[in-house]
Amino acid sequence: MNTIQFFLTPAAGKQLIADALSAREDIKAALREHTVVIVAGSTNGYVAESLLQSIGQAEDFCRGAFYRGLLKPDTAKASRPAYGSDIVIRRGEWIKGQNIFDCAGELKQEDIILKGANAVHLASGEAGVLAGNPTSGTIGPIYSAVMGRRVKLILPVGVEKRVEEPIAQLARLNNGQGAAGCRLCPAPGEVYTELDAIRDLCGAEAHITAGGGVCGYEGGCLFTCTGTKEQLDNCREQMKRIAGTPAFEI
Repeated sequence: MNTIQFFLTPAAGKQLIADALSAREDIKAALREHTVVIVAGSTNGYVAESLLQSIGQAEDFCRGAFYRGLLKPDTAKASRPAYGSDIVIRRGEWIKGQNIFDCAGELKQEDIILKGANAVHLASGEAGVLAGNPTSGTIGPIYSAVMGRRVKLILPVGVEKRVEEPIAQLARLNNGQGAAGCRLCPAPGEVYTELDAIRDLCGAEAHITAGGGVCGYEGGCLFTCTGTKEQLDNCREQMKRIAGTPAFEI
């Protein structure tokens, strides 16, 4: 069996996920013919940038301002205000200023929503989304579109957000009447991590071998990939391309 190892920081992982999603045929078809909604978030900043570049409309987009709530230290100050809106692309055109609340009721089965997650249980392929808003935030209208009209939901999420306990169990823990802090909402969609991105871009199978590091490697993971020589050569090229991806900044 042929194997290689490489290390991905969370930021490099976000870029890898974005590159793989922008190459997916279902997403490319939805961009051309239907509606794609990219809900604001740090991972989705990379996804939005990549998809907007693919349709030649990324000029006015700033990845570092594409977020709502973030888990960050109090000392981290934003260099510019957040957009306050999502990216809605309808038949190849970015409809500026719209968000998921504006368009969720119009979405159909052929459309796609991309929404980041805060927790992922890799063994079950399930993800959870934190909700600090008492009316459930963006996940509320997403539930309506996905469960009511079978709109496709894809959940780009880095493996640094992996959790050990099932998402439903963590949701019960955090959503009870006596609980405090953010709620955790199970998200009914397709989880998409670096493991999926490597499989789609390179054809190789990736495994998390180790995690963590220092001097900027905190939160990253060491991956072991298996595959043919051609697949692993492709992996090397992909990793060279995203090596040195700077940390996410707001």
